[in-house]
Amino acid sequence: MGSTWRKAKLALGLNLCVYVPKALDDASPSDDPSGRSSNAPVVSPPSGTSDFRALMPTTPTPTSSGLRLSKSGSRSFKKTCAICLASMKPGHGHALFTAECSHTFHFHCITANVKHGNHVCPVCRAKWKEIPFRGPPSSESPHGRTRVNPINWAQDDGYASMLWHLPRVDSLNRPHHVTPLLHSSEPIVFNDDESLDSSSETPKDAQHGCMSTVEIKTYPEFSAIQQSVSEGNFTILIHLKAPCSPTVLTCDGNPNGNTNLSKTSRAPVDLVTVLDVSGSMAGTKLALLKRAMGFVIQNLGPSDRLSVIAFSSTARRLFPLHRMSESGRQQALQAVNSLTSGGGTNIAEGLRKGAKLIKDRKEKNPVCSIILLSDGQDTYNVTLTSGGSHPAQPDYRSLVPSSIRGGMGRQTPVHVFGFGADHDSESMHSISETSGGTFSFIESEGTIQDAFAQCIGGLLSVVVQEMHVGVKCVHPGVHLGPIKSGSYANQVADDGQSGSIEVGDLYADEERDFLVSVNVPPACEETSLLRVSCGYRDPVSKETVNVEGLEVKISRPLIVVEQTMSVEVDRQRNRLRAAEAMSEARAAAECGDLSEAVAILEACRRMLSESLAGRLGDQLCLALDVELREMQERMASRQRYEASGRAYVLSGLSSHSWQRATTRGDSRDSSLSQAYQTPTMVDMLQRSQTMSPASRRPNPQMRHAKSFPARPQPR
Repeated sequence: MGSTWRKAKLALGLNLCVYVPKALDDASPSDDPSGRSSNAPVVSPPSGTSDFRALMPTTPTPTSSGLRLSKSGSRSFKKTCAICLASMKPGHGHALFTAECSHTFHFHCITANVKHGNHVCPVCRAKWKEIPFRGPPSSESPHGRTRVNPINWAQDDGYASMLWHLPRVDSLNRPHHVTPLLHSSEPIVFNDDESLDSSSETPKDAQHGCMSTVEIKTYPEFSAIQQSVSEGNFTILIHLKAPCSPTVLTCDGNPNGNTNLSKTSRAPVDLVTVLDVSGSMAGTKLALLKRAMGFVIQNLGPSDRLSVIAFSSTARRLFPLHRMSESGRQQALQAVNSLTSGGGTNIAEGLRKGAKLIKDRKEKNPVCSIILLSDGQDTYNVTLTSGGSHPAQPDYRSLVPSSIRGGMGRQTPVHVFGFGADHDSESMHSISETSGGTFSFIESEGTIQDAFAQCIGGLLSVVVQEMHVGVKCVHPGVHLGPIKSGSYANQVADDGQSGSIEVGDLYADEERDFLVSVNVPPACEETSLLRVSCGYRDPVSKETVNVEGLEVKISRPLIVVEQTMSVEVDRQRNRLRAAEAMSEARAAAECGDLSEAVAILEACRRMLSESLAGRLGDQLCLALDVELREMQERMASRQRYEASGRAYVLSGLSSHSWQRATTRGDSRDSSLSQAYQTPTMVDMLQRSQTMSPASRRPNPQMRHAKSFPARPQPR
């Protein structure tokens, strides 16, 4: 019977079979609804992802060779490995390899056997057309190509089981050269990036379906001040809103000439992902990281370019900057699937390689960014700085290469994702702050894809670059005081007559709020205080855009009967006070005084409830109160603070200081996850959740949100 079955398999072409021990529930093969077992593994993403499924490495057909999950029955495993003579049973942590001659071996045994050039079956001496091996091809085997596990397949002990196709030979017995995907050596200079897509230029006659410039609004703290009164600390709110994503309208070959919405024109991106594949990433973590990277690859356009760098004890570029065309996506997916775990955590080396790639590229897309993910602490490069009488502190800035932390306009933002309870949130936050990026806290494994989705939703919608906001005093008696701009650099001239804020890039529909303090002298008539303007570069047209705002004026009546503060100003003042309280509470917690940290947060919550915006039920104040309360809970004990409290606070500080959405752990309140989200971020999150397995933790219903729920109109 066994001989007949072998002949049938060979006749049908079912010549290779690998059993991979299950590591993920949602990555295991599924049975047919009728109850019949299928030989083909079900590894496709959930419904609604047909485009993505087409990009994934395909499951081998009966006429092709490749990896299979064996479901031919338990009898095939009730035998011993002919090499080590140990029993072969599924579920014992060892991958099994069934060759085209139907003989089965432990995968690690047969890979060691063929490593020395034995390309025949140890049992029947049949000559194999394909041989198994571990990990990417070595430099000793320069010819051939690989098949790798799709992203959703489970991995065994952190390495991918692969098949190495033996070199083909022609009639003269000469090897047929096939270039491997992953090069065995790296170039000295990373100038091998793929050329930009010349067809991605925006048509000159493109019609844009929304406002084309940044919107500037100003809100004085009070609309009127008595003539005889002078104010030494009068606050003015500067509110900026970026344009929406420009939509290009074309006729699409319609014979009637009707204009139809055809596509969204946006700036293409150069994205470098720096991924931790140290030993702690083995198993489910690595499998979910691969799935998340698959989502990123799927959602990049043909004009976007991607490169992947993996680091553990050392770092390695898996492939150069490639455009995400159909072939580019296939190569990217294969490179991601080749990731294996092991070794230490050398974050600095990964960032150095990413910075070098960005510096050496011969061509540049308008938008460039680095995504860094790690679940551990850098064990190689962190140095200590002497603080005089204070204990030496780690110098986390040393982890960031100087080429990406340069002056404004030369920064390459590193968006950092701290994964799990063991990552070094302080170093991750410092890396993001130094480079102008954000820090996100991924508390549970299942949210990696959502975190990446939110980030690329922003990166794929940049509409403003190198934005500079200028503030000038109009009245000769008015002088600028401090400018509160969070992490955005600002400066005030020595004479106090002018100031500026370096805002940098803005995503579509993103909003920014800055508070400026001025003195107001006595006056007998309407007083013009400030004039606000901004300038920036359009990344699509590459043109410089200058926007002049209106003057900020207040009336000067002889007597002010009733004075009402601006709710808009009070709202943003509350946001800044809450961020200051978070920072102070964190400092107390780091000194070991958790009770003092909780008291600081409680005092801030009380202040918020007593403010004008708080009394009016402002949504921002309510969201801040929820955030502060959760921080208090995560500071209930030292163990809780070390496990998640520190990372939760730092991700919140990053979000508020940059006024940009970050992932905030497993927050119970949806208003926190929606803070600062843009419509493109929400759309990408919805797409991610549609593709995610049903077993994931349910997420709150997403909605398009502004910085926070809609603000009152200017008076």
